[in-house]
Amino acid sequence: MEPSPEQSPHHAYPDHWEADVVLRDGGTARIRPITTDDAERLVSFYEQVSDESKYYRFFAPYPRLSDRDVHRFTHHDYVDRVGLAVTIGGEFIGTVRYDRINDQGRPASAPADEAEVAFLVQDAHQGRGVASALLEHIAAVARERGIRRFAAEVLPANNKMIKVFRDAGYTQRRSFEDGSVHLTLDLEPTEKSLAVQRGREQRAEARSVQRLLAPGSVAVIGTGRTPGGVGRTVLRNLLAAGFTGRTYAVNRAFDEGLTTLDGVPAHRSLGEIDEQVDLAVIAVPAHRVPEAVADCGEHGVQGLVVLSAGYAERGSAGRELQRELVRQARSYGMRIIGPNAFGIINTAESVRLNASLAPESPARGRIGLFTQSGAIGIALLSGLHRRGAGLSSFISAGNRADVSGNDFLQYSFEDQDTDVALLYLESLGNPRKFTRLARRTAAVKPVVVVKGARHSGTNPPGHAVPVSRIPDATVSALMRQAGVIRVDTVTEMVDAGLLLAGQPLPAGPRVAILGNSESLGLLTYDACLAEGLRPRPPIDLTTAASPQDFKDALAEALADGTCDAVIVTAIPWVGENGEAETGDGEVLAAALHGAAAGSPAKPVAVVHVEIGGLAEALAAASSTAAPRTRPTTLAAQPSGTSGAPAAAPPAAPTEVDAEGTEPPGRIPAYPAAERAVRALAEAVKYAQWRRQAATPGKVPEFLDETTDEPGAAALIDTLLGATPDPRGRPLTHDEARELLGRYGIPVRPTLPAPDPETAVAAAARLGYPVALKTTAPHLRHRADLGGVRLDLADEDALRRAYGEFTDLLGKPAELLPVVQSMAPRGVDTVVRASIDAAAGAILSFGLAGAPSELLGDTAHRLVPATDRDAAELIRSIKAAPVLFGWRGSAPVDTPALEELLLRLSRLVDDHPEVVSVALEPVVVAPQGLTVLGASVRLAPPPPRGDLGPRRLPNY
Repeated sequence: MEPSPEQSPHHAYPDHWEADVVLRDGGTARIRPITTDDAERLVSFYEQVSDESKYYRFFAPYPRLSDRDVHRFTHHDYVDRVGLAVTIGGEFIGTVRYDRINDQGRPASAPADEAEVAFLVQDAHQGRGVASALLEHIAAVARERGIRRFAAEVLPANNKMIKVFRDAGYTQRRSFEDGSVHLTLDLEPTEKSLAVQRGREQRAEARSVQRLLAPGSVAVIGTGRTPGGVGRTVLRNLLAAGFTGRTYAVNRAFDEGLTTLDGVPAHRSLGEIDEQVDLAVIAVPAHRVPEAVADCGEHGVQGLVVLSAGYAERGSAGRELQRELVRQARSYGMRIIGPNAFGIINTAESVRLNASLAPESPARGRIGLFTQSGAIGIALLSGLHRRGAGLSSFISAGNRADVSGNDFLQYSFEDQDTDVALLYLESLGNPRKFTRLARRTAAVKPVVVVKGARHSGTNPPGHAVPVSRIPDATVSALMRQAGVIRVDTVTEMVDAGLLLAGQPLPAGPRVAILGNSESLGLLTYDACLAEGLRPRPPIDLTTAASPQDFKDALAEALADGTCDAVIVTAIPWVGENGEAETGDGEVLAAALHGAAAGSPAKPVAVVHVEIGGLAEALAAASSTAAPRTRPTTLAAQPSGTSGAPAAAPPAAPTEVDAEGTEPPGRIPAYPAAERAVRALAEAVKYAQWRRQAATPGKVPEFLDETTDEPGAAALIDTLLGATPDPRGRPLTHDEARELLGRYGIPVRPTLPAPDPETAVAAAARLGYPVALKTTAPHLRHRADLGGVRLDLADEDALRRAYGEFTDLLGKPAELLPVVQSMAPRGVDTVVRASIDAAAGAILSFGLAGAPSELLGDTAHRLVPATDRDAAELIRSIKAAPVLFGWRGSAPVDTPALEELLLRLSRLVDDHPEVVSVALEPVVVAPQGLTVLGASVRLAPPPPRGDLGPRRLPNY
């Protein structure tokens, strides 16, 4: 909302303070600055506040606002006096304001850095987290305006408001003065305040998805009068699934005499329904959607599934329609799945919701599925159904204009009916938030992701989100760091999901292989080696093996303490008459389940060839049952991992049969050895991540003792200047050396050598032996092109090398040669750090040289990096053996390299103005390392949305 012309002209309306937020109960609201046009809204709002709330706000009976009050509360300069309002449907439900004060508590201007703050929330909306959201946003506004502390006077009986301040996580002081509680809050974010904010965000966003997936009533808007069509199809699917709530058909074109359709009440509008509708499925043409959304908002609908197409997938005009759709829905407190969505499914027995175009609701299971593509959603539902797997929930978000994969992760983390979260994503609107949420969710249950549109450099049609320029290999590495199981295809996602949902996590990579085919066993053995597993020699049961032989062999393998997992290979076995028997899959499945049920909990997978009924029988045993409890030693919960909760949500109760015993876990079956082994390998890597995450890495204390953070900050301010160029500026060699030196990263000096005489003088100053290098961009770090001459022991060698330089490569003015003293011999490496606006700061490592660059052999981690991150970073590249004594060479000083990585991580984390650093080459010797080259770029820091107050994205 823009201000009227009467608004104070010397401070522009701060539209960047506007934000959509999710409240505690899952509904949405809008926070915005109060303007002079809000006088009537303020009066109306105040009239709906109880006398008790007014008394708590003004410390006296205050039945109505005077004209002077209204003027004061609606006229702000947006610096010393600021007011924010929370609105739903355009009307106020809560307000907050601050007034800057001096040490005596009187109105003041900058540089005074304290402000008095006061809240008022409509009684009908108290308990929804309105005041907490307002406090986050008004605190961010105050910090932006140079205010460092809030002061508040609260009556002792106003326990709700005292709790809001107490629970915010800010450093605070409290005293009792003149019959009221005096509170002072330091507004600098703390680790606790950030944790509180993220905890509230998680609960609110999870609740907003839960409201969509578990409605008490559903209205299908746009239900056709005749069979067929999108709306009528959704209505049919709702009824076929046995939805436990109330269902309504809505279409403004219904005849006035029509009262029922397919056995459910039929209405021309929501206003004709005499009870609240929780969820509306909109299946009308795009030009009629705004009318339907307004009807929903005015009648208290909580959420929308918009199946209608014709939005951002149609171009810029459609993108603006999509944005307006989101704005309209959020203004009424509703969240949206879609537009262009396929629908949602919840198989919980208490809900049985199929509000989608899927003709058959999947069986109940333990897998949650989110997809941004309707076509991929259809394929995944079909594939899971064909393999006997059930789902707990399904969301096909279409253009994902509002509800996204991040929201689904928030929901999956808490959902006790979901053991595994599968996500097909084509775009990441907020990669930084995604990795944080994925890390926390992966700490308690597996997260498997397929990323589409990996190499296009653009978002798919309809996805109006910022495009990240991060290479796909970097995205994959960051997902792995967060514990995400990243696979390449939807088939691999289903393969991994089936194993993780039905089997316990493996304790290690040791695999036993047994079966009745020697050839299939060898294929499985080779596949295990290719995936980094440690297979034991296959056990050949021969083609004459019976189901009982399989059972005995599997039980023995599972009981073996040197085995962490078992892969069973099976082909049709030969009967007594010498003919292959293919119809006894059920018998073999029963034998394998029997062996697994009575043995230690270890994962089992089956590779089979043409055994009829085997896969179905293995899946049918417990397709709707909870799996056996995973061993706590394999599923330990991390307590301090970044982004992970202090405690995991309570585990879902394990189902038992009539005799009180746990049902056997479903055993996944695969038609190829490679697919089974790949799924098992992903489970092994994930289990290892879980074990390591249980004891998170640390940032060594020595970094605090040997870094000069204030000195670096002052230097950066000086280098950027009072009015920095938004594009930033590269640092000179000496400037980069000085800045890096503040963080204990010494860079070997280089001296310019524009002519032979200067080169000789530089060498004399540095001391022989020296190196002669070109710094021309096309030859930099290219020893293979002759741009570097090493071990020049004296003046004659230097002059000779200089002459060869200019004869072969060009004039000194083109080559920009420099002289540098020689470093101890070692392995040349490259260490980089850069800031991506979407993903944040990224630390990278690889070996120097064209081969590593050509093959993309570079590892990445998010900043801030821990000691464990640094150790894993240098060990995760394919060429890592070169650092550890490959082919008899001397191992290099990897602890020194890890320390360098940690120091650089600390630098870019402390100073977001350092937008890129490249240390190349870093020569790592058996003892110590030397940084021979460094380039640093400074720029005004990009905004950090993850550190600000909660807000929904607006794309």
